[in-house]
Amino acid sequence: MSRRDYEHLNNREHHPRVGIGLFFIVLGIALLIATNDVFHLGSVSSYFTWQTAMIFIGFLLLLNLQFIGGIMLIAWGIWFLRDQIFFFSPEIFRTFYWPAVIGLIGLSFIISSFFKQNK
Repeated sequence: MSRRDYEHLNNREHHPRVGIGLFFIVLGIALLIATNDVFHLGSVSSYFTWQTAMIFIGFLLLLNLQFIGGIMLIAWGIWFLRDQIFFFSPEIFRTFYWPAVIGLIGLSFIISSFFKQNK
């Protein structure tokens, strides 16, 4: 790859404190959800598993405008938590989940193209 392929990465100015600030904001929201038992999972320790870590990192990626990686991590985290989260019946969840994720990925390509045009 030529240098021209990497020039768009150099044009991004991202202050390190913004990333750290986003991390603490999302961590604070996660702690609020866990301490108030919003999803009825039980104790606080049941909220902090490897599946929720995937979702947490996915939200951080979304906040840093890395849509596809963020959506994929959130999607896989929710998929692995599907037995603990009872929003829908299992048949409806299995039928509509992955097509919806693929649609969100397509939407993220469109949204990310708008962000790239504005820079």
